[in-house]
Amino acid sequence: MSQPLPRLRLNLEFSRSPAPDRPGLLIRDPFHYSEAVIIVPPALTECLTLFDGQATELDLREMLVRLTGDLRVGEIGRHLIDTLSKSGFLEDDVFYRLRDQRQMEFAAAPARDALLAGSAYPADAQGLRELLGQYMNHAGRRAPLSGLCGIASPHVSPHGGWQSYQAAYGAMPPDLKDRTFVILGTSHYGEPERFGLTRKPFLTPFGQTSTDRPLVDWLAANGGPAVKMEDYCHAIEHSIEFQVLFLQHLYGPSIRILPVLCGAYLKPHERGGMPDQDEDVRRFLDALREMACREQERLFWVLGIDMAHMGRRYGDPFPARAEQGVMLEVAARDQARIGRIVEGDAEGFWSLVRENRDDLKWCGASPLYTFLKAVPEARGELLRYEQWNIDEESVVTFGGLRFRK
Repeated sequence: MSQPLPRLRLNLEFSRSPAPDRPGLLIRDPFHYSEAVIIVPPALTECLTLFDGQATELDLREMLVRLTGDLRVGEIGRHLIDTLSKSGFLEDDVFYRLRDQRQMEFAAAPARDALLAGSAYPADAQGLRELLGQYMNHAGRRAPLSGLCGIASPHVSPHGGWQSYQAAYGAMPPDLKDRTFVILGTSHYGEPERFGLTRKPFLTPFGQTSTDRPLVDWLAANGGPAVKMEDYCHAIEHSIEFQVLFLQHLYGPSIRILPVLCGAYLKPHERGGMPDQDEDVRRFLDALREMACREQERLFWVLGIDMAHMGRRYGDPFPARAEQGVMLEVAARDQARIGRIVEGDAEGFWSLVRENRDDLKWCGASPLYTFLKAVPEARGELLRYEQWNIDEESVVTFGGLRFRK
């Protein structure tokens, strides 16, 4: 009996081929276990549905005969299987070896290397300094604000969201240099209801940060089973990387950080209620709150968050244009959520997120709720709100906020 085909990995990234002379479905690995990028021709895309762990190579041949009208399809089917496997896109031994190797490499690395240097921003310190200087040119440095305890900044590409980055980081006075910056970032690739920690310093073109290892160790020891230590997702996640760049620009390369990746809170969408009704989530949030109370002004909180994601790229059946059509309603709903955030109302904020299973797709919801539970006395101020067309049919919303006790 023919063996089932391996499953196609569910965590791959699929998009239309950008090459006019090579139409089809482009597939890449956002986890960077594999650096391969392939384009499946239109005639073969339907065949991908058979890589479900149940269909066999015989089923694939039958589909190819139906699609091509040619009985001699064995070589085409074998080539498709081999290409997907060698690329690390199937749940087979090739992929497991690639995954294990990359995770071991990250675990053994002395630092978390800059992922996006040379693509999202310059790879040399001078070029990066000049670019961030342009972004921050009109922000000025503010005098210390009584009770200032944190900011929320975007994690979109800085060239798209620089005015909100400017608003958030322009709110930070010069006297924060010696704080530990607790950076709560969205974990786009991590497990839900999990918090990714790392002891590794972050390396950027500016230089290497330090990491507050005693606090990382304390959270790892007291945060319970929701903690994922030396989470590989740090190696591929941009939501903290961009915050580190702006912090280094303001306070020097050797800033002290405590990076925390916050996985999505999915259980409340399935069961109702608040995220911390999950015992493991509650234990971590209690530990974070205890740390915040103990350390007080030794900490400064930085949130790397975006808000709504609307349009074709994000699975909506309509194109989206910033500040037009449906995005006017999105702006009003965003403002309602922001209203709960600035009032420190974690439960009210999450009640709005939970509506329609978060059809606005706020990828910053979990870091925001985490912060509001860790520092419940914080009250916020919206400094800027923006909508940005990340492509012609899709919009991301974001903003800059500051928080004080």
